[in-house]
Amino acid sequence: MVTGVTPLGPRKIAIRRPPLSARNSAPGRRRTASPAPWQTRGRWVGWGFVGSAMALVPWMWVLATTMPSTTVVSNWSAAWVGLDAMEAVALLGTGVLLLRRDPRYGLGAAVAGTLLAVDAWFDVTTATPGPERTMAIALAAGLELPLAVLCAALGARALRARAPMIDHEMKGGWQSLEGSASDG
Repeated sequence: MVTGVTPLGPRKIAIRRPPLSARNSAPGRRRTASPAPWQTRGRWVGWGFVGSAMALVPWMWVLATTMPSTTVVSNWSAAWVGLDAMEAVALLGTGVLLLRRDPRYGLGAAVAGTLLAVDAWFDVTTATPGPERTMAIALAAGLELPLAVLCAALGARALRARAPMIDHEMKGGWQSLEGSASDG
């Protein structure tokens, strides 16, 4: 109760405060709720990836010091045909999604670009010195790496197109203005 002045003289005025839930969702107020479970798990998964990357550093040293410089591979053609088949599927999927104007084309472009870069790397590093290596370098520089850069640009463009999403409170939960399901 607060004492205030009214036209009839001093009187006691009752001031009602809104319930706590309404105060937390008022404009300009920060929400004080704890993070959603998927956000907590996401941080642990992120730290798991960071730890995995750090564990690969000593493993690369072990490989560099213990692996032989030459080896005989029994399924050499199957490995290369398989890699090229995966590239073809990724490029086909990306092209079809682009033609359909499906925003998921970025995923296919990212996969295709990665596979093309890996193919260029292994083509050059496994080629024997001489005309075979010259041909591998020419194909990598003239075809595979430019196509990989194009795929990376497409993937980045698709990511930017979907990036910021405005959310608003709706029926007690947060929901996207675009009509997607609740994030929490």
